[in-house]
Amino acid sequence: MKLYIKYMVSLRCKMMVKEELKKLGLHYVVVDLGMIEVLEDITQKQRGLLKENLLKSGLELLDDKKSILVERIKNVITEMIHYSDELPQVNYSDHISKKLNHDYTYLANVFSEVKGITIQQFIIIHKVERVKELLLYDELNLTEISYKLHYSSVAHLSNQFKKITGLTPTFYKRLGKKRRDNLENM
Repeated sequence: MKLYIKYMVSLRCKMMVKEELKKLGLHYVVVDLGMIEVLEDITQKQRGLLKENLLKSGLELLDDKKSILVERIKNVITEMIHYSDELPQVNYSDHISKKLNHDYTYLANVFSEVKGITIQQFIIIHKVERVKELLLYDELNLTEISYKLHYSSVAHLSNQFKKITGLTPTFYKRLGKKRRDNLENM
């Protein structure tokens, strides 16, 4: 049986979910970002307890089909941008559509209806968050980051970054360095 969980976006979340399943005596096959698969059928009581315990940790067990689909879309995007060394060589729309076995137009309409933003806007926001991480790690320069995240140019990356954050990537990087220096000098 598959269950879908909102806000499950890290390894810590996965560990916490595994612990909750163990407490309820449920055996899992898969615990992935936003989705778990358990061997047994879950009773209403177990489902209620799981839902209650997950809520205490800021996670939400999803029930309705649209919310589940949106969460699955978000997880594909999060995994694609934050947890993969290489972004897919195909269009994002083709990648998402293939991963979820749905027509992209349908996915885009459901996503926009539920979230109030487009999938493309969601991808841009996540790409900018990834750029922030990479800038703070200071292992890649801006050209390498733009290549890694499939931007057409450094200028394109910089424009999107400034539009979302209000800062240039260079200024953001300097702020991070200044903050680290201040912490080290305390």
